[in-house]
Amino acid sequence: MYVPFENLPEDSRIWIYQSNRKFSDAEFAEIENSLQSFLEQWAAHGTSLESSYLLKYNRFIIIAVNQEVQAATGCSIDASVEFIQALEQKYTVDLLDKMNVTFKLGEHIAHKTLIDFKKMVKDKAVTENTVVFNNLVNTIEEFNESWEVPAIDSWHSRFF
Repeated sequence: MYVPFENLPEDSRIWIYQSNRKFSDAEFAEIENSLQSFLEQWAAHGTSLESSYLLKYNRFIIIAVNQEVQAATGCSIDASVEFIQALEQKYTVDLLDKMNVTFKLGEHIAHKTLIDFKKMVKDKAVTENTVVFNNLVNTIEEFNESWEVPAIDSWHSRFF
């Protein structure tokens, strides 16, 4: 069951999928419609999941579940991954590779492989103050507090 993102409690579980390229506005509108349909029918063991989504920067898909109502289970999580894989195929993007880093360069959102990001650190093209997207956050509260942070305040700090 879809609910507005802002209506979910802060301890709701989230999954963040980052695209290796920017989606067009038209693609993001289609993705939004697909997400809404998917979440309307998303269930765990036959019980509807109180869930929502956010789309950010034409690059990020964030799916959230209120685990107090009904916890996402292995099968329901598998269904969400299959949904994301279908988006990957439809739009020829990579949404599941966790070995990539997305960060801000001024107003621009950059996406690099981990190897390229490490090289940028070495070359001082990015610094400890570069804003990175910490996609390892697990709850809405963590998302609000620690998703967009200086690299030094995230798992990326090990590269400096």
